[in-house]
Amino acid sequence: PCAPCSASPSGCESSMVTMSRLYQSVHGACTVWYMKSVTVSIDVPQTPEQVYGFLDVMANHERFTDHYLTNWRYTGPARGIGSCATVTAALGGTKTDVTIDVVEAEAPRRIVERNVSAAGRRQGRGTYTLEPLPTGGARVSFTYTWVRAPLADRLLAPVVQATMRHANRTVMRRLATELACHVSTAES
Repeated sequence: PCAPCSASPSGCESSMVTMSRLYQSVHGACTVWYMKSVTVSIDVPQTPEQVYGFLDVMANHERFTDHYLTNWRYTGPARGIGSCATVTAALGGTKTDVTIDVVEAEAPRRIVERNVSAAGRRQGRGTYTLEPLPTGGARVSFTYTWVRAPLADRLLAPVVQATMRHANRTVMRRLATELACHVSTAES
């Protein structure tokens, strides 16, 4: 059963298909259970400490996400918990402003961001996890988890998830390129 409302998953799904406004107002929280998290990973030659040092600076994210996140505006500290950016996201043929703020940080292992868009109807968490590789370097994983999603996202969940997976695979490849440039520049 869905924890917020004690309805069975099939009960939530059939009610969502009928798009009942009453159902949405009462049971809206239980419609995200099938929005499965999307995780992408890449192995890089940099150490977890080097990767964390790069990812910890919010402005660095613009360099590897600007293929779909544009118009970056920053608030808060430059790095760490409380660093924040508002961006314009262009995915799946739509544009929307997204606020991204760092809510957890555990050097050099993990950074968690809260994402809010669609006037608060879309909420999620992006988590970077860094693991040392036995041969040196690091595995960088990014997981996007929906906390709340608008009706259109829920109805098109497989398409939305595939679009996010594709965009974030590109992000990981671009991150690896930026890390190579950043670390070689920092070392010279």
